[in-house]
Amino acid sequence: MRTNNILVVFFFAFLCYAQAQEMPVKYSFGEKFNDRYKYSNLLTIAPDGNGGSILVRSYYTGIILKPKGYYIEHYNSNLELISEFNYKLKNANYVDAFVKNGQVYLLFLEYNYGSKAYEYLIHKSSYENFDFKTQKILSVDSDPVEEPLDRNYYNRNFSSGFTTTVLFDKEKTAFAISAHHKKGKDNKHNIYVFDTSLNALMQYDFSEEIEEKNYAFENFVISKNRQEVYLTAKAYFKKKRFEATERKFQYELLQVTNDGGKVQTFVDPGKYPEALNPLLVGNKLVCVGFYSNRRDNRYNGIVYFDIDPSNMQIKKSKYQEFTEQFMLDKFGRDEEKDVKNLVFKEVVVTSDETILFNAEEYFVTSSIQRDPTGSSVKIDRYHYNDIVSVKLNAEGDMVWARNINKSEVTQGDAAYTSYCSFTKDSDTYFFISTASENPQLLGDQRIVFKQGLGRNRNIFLIKLNADGNMNYEKVIDDSEARLPFMVSMPLINKAQDNLLFYAKRGTKKQLVKVNF
Repeated sequence: MRTNNILVVFFFAFLCYAQAQEMPVKYSFGEKFNDRYKYSNLLTIAPDGNGGSILVRSYYTGIILKPKGYYIEHYNSNLELISEFNYKLKNANYVDAFVKNGQVYLLFLEYNYGSKAYEYLIHKSSYENFDFKTQKILSVDSDPVEEPLDRNYYNRNFSSGFTTTVLFDKEKTAFAISAHHKKGKDNKHNIYVFDTSLNALMQYDFSEEIEEKNYAFENFVISKNRQEVYLTAKAYFKKKRFEATERKFQYELLQVTNDGGKVQTFVDPGKYPEALNPLLVGNKLVCVGFYSNRRDNRYNGIVYFDIDPSNMQIKKSKYQEFTEQFMLDKFGRDEEKDVKNLVFKEVVVTSDETILFNAEEYFVTSSIQRDPTGSSVKIDRYHYNDIVSVKLNAEGDMVWARNINKSEVTQGDAAYTSYCSFTKDSDTYFFISTASENPQLLGDQRIVFKQGLGRNRNIFLIKLNADGNMNYEKVIDDSEARLPFMVSMPLINKAQDNLLFYAKRGTKKQLVKVNF
């Protein structure tokens, strides 16, 4: 009996060791630094080209918090803060930021009342010696409108007179500006493409296409030789009459070159693609996304299109329902089985042209509350729930689909919620921040990660291997991580297999590096 007990002890010790070895990560904390701005939002984190990093934040001050400017931090490879700069700039309409060739670039959209035009402006400076200069890269004649910059994922306003969208490629080497302006019978829509050295690569007059439809562009990819760009869009019909079973928009793919543009629509009877992402996979052009058998946003599975870039014709299309394993992951034995509100987060193409992508269940709820003065105030709550992860082989066939149950909601800074992913070889890892000590067991080998109520946060790492098998481990304990991580906004360095996280609470901040 004693021998059996010893064997049992060794067996469980082996299991614990195997579990600990399952997540091949090490981490290091940088020094905690004081920060003068308690209220801020991280806008971007980027490499400085020398092993260090650049962070750009917007900050807020005053009894009634108002944006007052942009705070820029420069850290070296040892996570040491080597310089800071306060760029005081009020009432600026921030779009995005990036770092290239030793320069920090801030992109803004401003209205020039003198010239009666919207202008895209770049504020740029060397991070070795901060001295911002302004450069205008685009001007579009228009009357002022209330919300020119389109930031809403679901609802698009085409009746305002001017609407514009900016899309960057994944590596932030280039960006496309969609500008739709109409006044009376004058209706124009142009696409402008720049690289991140601010060279104009191409321009395309898209106006002929908008006679019957309005376009809301969602995703953008550029070829390696910078000769073609591809954009996916929801194309909303303007004059067509709809049956009750019809959808008021369709997905389209636009190819733009210096010689013009071509459009491919995705219309199959009884199939409704959603959230399509263009990908350049080797010599192939493909689109992947979700689809529904109905005209709403309840998804039934994964769609894959193989497209000939020379003529934009669809060579192959595949509609594949979510697997039984996926539905069991998400719903267990419940009868309620609607998959909806999915937003793409990450798409990775491996060396053997396998496609790994993940999405998140995201939606917004609102309620009316009373403030201390008795006035009614609308409160928006942003929900970041389940993670959907899918693997397709090189031919577009679904290998597996998994659902990771997660429940998070915030009214504040979304950088602390949601998740980030990292792909190494054929494994995908997901970083989640939660105050819970362990995930909640749901039965049927199902678990859910909930936000928790504690002040400090644990960092859990979830692994999906090449076969779609799932494992998880708490890799950083809240006793060590005294400052909460902005877990959804890391700096990912694929060349060195590490991630850099910004941790901040109040007037304390630090960097944390996780190495694989």
